[in-house]
Amino acid sequence: MTEKIFQEYKLNSELTLTNRIVMAPLTRCFADEKLVPTQQMVDYYARRADVGLIVSEATIIDPIAQGYPNTPGIFSKAQVKGWRKVTKAVHERGGKMFCQLWHCGRTAHSYYSGKQPVAPSA
Repeated sequence: MTEKIFQEYKLNSELTLTNRIVMAPLTRCFADEKLVPTQQMVDYYARRADVGLIVSEATIIDPIAQGYPNTPGIFSKAQVKGWRKVTKAVHERGGKMFCQLWHCGRTAHSYYSGKQPVAPSA
């Protein structure tokens, strides 16, 4: 029964996973002060590329969405460039990766953006 976990899995017509193991998102807070993914993140995710699918850590979609320090963003060109380094390293090792998009909602803090957080539940 356990051998099935190591078999390929066709997620859809364009994406086949090498196995059925999925790495759940784990926020590491390894981004730099501008929320750009760092070499530490490249290395971290590359080491885990053997799983069938990596779901990235929570990735901030807007400056106002931040609630914790050094969590990576994906709203600036520099951040996208940083994530490209991460995904390139994962893909070079045969891995697949999804990005977990994140807005902290009412737990976002004005300390980070200097603006009042916006959320439907605030």
